[in-house]
Amino acid sequence: METRSVADVAGAWVDPDFESSLIERCRKNWNVPVGEISNYVLSTFIRQRIALALVIPEAKRRLAAGFVDDTELYDDELANAVAESTDA
Repeated sequence: METRSVADVAGAWVDPDFESSLIERCRKNWNVPVGEISNYVLSTFIRQRIALALVIPEAKRRLAAGFVDDTELYDDELANAVAESTDA
């Protein structure tokens, strides 16, 4: 399980000049070890291209293990986020 957080790779959180549910979700999970965040948040970080060197390997580990935590917005959200990130 990955014990580093996004903050360990991307640096300290810097508040933007606006609020949104996306900002709130990222802020709340910024300092949480990647191995402890939900698949939904992991998908969010991937789609936002945040700390990809850290979050992509964790996502691939979870997908290979068949780990499902029922947090994804739709079936295969994490798999789709990973696939889309590698298409770019």
